[in-house]
Amino acid sequence: MTTTRPFRLGTPLSPSAVKVMLLGSGELGKEVIISLQRLGVEVIAVDRYPDAPGHQVAHRCHVIDMTDPAALTRLIEQEKPDLVVPEIEAIATPALVELEKQGAAAVIPTARAAWLTMNREGIRRLAAEHLGLPTSPYRFADSLEELKAACAEVGFPCVVKPVMSSSGKGQSKLDGPGDIEEAWNYAASGSRVNAGRVIVEGFVDFDYEITQLTVRALKDGAVATHFCEPIGHLQEKGDYIESWQPHPMPTTALEKARNIARKVTDELGGLGIFGVELFVKGDMVWFSEVSPRPHDTGMVTMASQRQNEFELHAKAILGLPVDVSLASPAASAVIYGRHEAKAIAFEGVAEALQVPGADIRLFGKPESFARRRMGVALATAADIDTARARAREAAGCVRPVTTA
Repeated sequence: MTTTRPFRLGTPLSPSAVKVMLLGSGELGKEVIISLQRLGVEVIAVDRYPDAPGHQVAHRCHVIDMTDPAALTRLIEQEKPDLVVPEIEAIATPALVELEKQGAAAVIPTARAAWLTMNREGIRRLAAEHLGLPTSPYRFADSLEELKAACAEVGFPCVVKPVMSSSGKGQSKLDGPGDIEEAWNYAASGSRVNAGRVIVEGFVDFDYEITQLTVRALKDGAVATHFCEPIGHLQEKGDYIESWQPHPMPTTALEKARNIARKVTDELGGLGIFGVELFVKGDMVWFSEVSPRPHDTGMVTMASQRQNEFELHAKAILGLPVDVSLASPAASAVIYGRHEAKAIAFEGVAEALQVPGADIRLFGKPESFARRRMGVALATAADIDTARARAREAAGCVRPVTTA
């Protein structure tokens, strides 16, 4: 469903309230909630574990297994939100499709988009086979033997990912046949829903990878597409560790990237922000993935843009105007937990904030893992190289410690 006019905003916890339910309430969802509440929206935060970051700032919160269609349907029927906003992939999306079909839920951007993008197979086939966009070669496999055959067809090096996962979980780069069995086992451990199917992607010889944040918002009663400046990022095992904006690109490559992003997001429809990931080499651009929600690499926009990606998402889904203009070159660097413990503390924040142009966001996750993202350092500067150095320095100052 795409509304053709803005919501009339009301008062939270009253009959006039606009109610939004977030399915997934991690650090990205938390920022969306804050942005919605600044507009007087009543927000219900849902996640699979208690005291998630978004739970801590929402009007109400629930803990359910969001992959359980019956539990998800019951909760939506109970709360009757005006909008349902998926913020993660691990959701019973067929239930959302059915609820939207019945008119019982308006899903952002659409239930079909949530369903397609939850599954790497759905979005890859849509992009490559339906839209004819350039992508890396790919195959799918349901067993170790099929994975061996798929790798032989695609060739080495290649990348293996669960068809249903997020943030690089279960992703491996394979240099030869000796890596296949370990990659299969790792993919099964990283899948959020279905541990039995993977995608094998041929390796693209690219110069860099970008996220093209693309916003579909209302303008004069019609949907208009807006593009943020491209975001560069550094990944490790498929998980982002640094990002910066703007990433310099040749004009031709930028035009191709935005043309690809427009085609994909037009096909998915609805309103809101999309994180379109693309590989770039010279003037050549390949589609990689798309998320119909704020993107982790887009956390840099909390320092770089006049309206960050979370504010853009909140305004767009409510039918309000958006501003994607850049305020300053900036960068982000991840702060990891470093410990396997609950209720960790953080030292060195004061030192981090002494770095010129730096700021810190701590997410408030109730449990830490060594490689769990627990916070992010942000930094502005006159150029991205300086901003990156400042963000890394600030992140390095913050020391997670156990409280036991």
